[in-house]
Amino acid sequence: MATDDDRTSSPLQTVDRALQILLSYSESRRDWGVHELAEEFGFNKSTSQRLLAALAARGFLIADPYTRRYSLGPAMWHMAALWERGGGLARLAEQVLTDLAEKTGRTASFTIPDGFHVRCIAAVDGDQGPVRSHPLVGDLYPAHAGATSRAYFAFLDPLVRRNMLSGRPFARFSELTEVDEAKLERLLDETYRAGSAYSEGEYDPTTRAIAVPVLIGSTPAGSMSLVEPKVVEYDDDLRDHLDDLQAAARQLADLLSNRAPSAPHRDWRRGRSRRTS
Repeated sequence: MATDDDRTSSPLQTVDRALQILLSYSESRRDWGVHELAEEFGFNKSTSQRLLAALAARGFLIADPYTRRYSLGPAMWHMAALWERGGGLARLAEQVLTDLAEKTGRTASFTIPDGFHVRCIAAVDGDQGPVRSHPLVGDLYPAHAGATSRAYFAFLDPLVRRNMLSGRPFARFSELTEVDEAKLERLLDETYRAGSAYSEGEYDPTTRAIAVPVLIGSTPAGSMSLVEPKVVEYDDDLRDHLDDLQAAARQLADLLSNRAPSAPHRDWRRGRSRRTS
């Protein structure tokens, strides 16, 4: 028997509601029950049941036969894998990096975690051309060397980070590479408090860089960097563009979160502005 809610629901509204449900899943929300979904979104029980069942029938959700709770299904993995194979994340980042490179004149890059490293998946050259003889995309940067990696690892949960780094041998890439575990931990803590990292020849002796995390809420999704060759004379200091870099990182985080740009507010614990999530 159709309810008032069913009769007044248009096809477009039904699609919108289904998308709301899919987008509501997160690290803290792994599954839904019919009743709590209805309460959360203001649906009646019948509508909640129909929507969940329809999404499960198409593979976007799976229902636990014992608990009758719905979690994300294999169709979501298929869509995500298809998007990534098509370069979706890199293309999204390139939109932001292009504007940043044009504004600052430096090479802009975006990296994502790859085990004990971060891996560059998108880069746009500055007005002086490439900083290296080979493309940056695909490069791996170790956790202990350089601003690009430090801007990601510094923002991991401290316990997770220590478990990753403790007892690991560190390669020395230049005389500036920090290979002492205790000193590296202090350097990462300093980066966290500052909200950004700066390096000059720690990993690549021919370049200097500033980098910031790309944060989804409080979780780092990767890092964004501005890189310049040390042999080129610029009219300004690389660190003068920190505000531009932070704004670009927030823009990319908003795109990755599928949210409208949010206004910054003061995070007194860290002593700097952050974005609401």
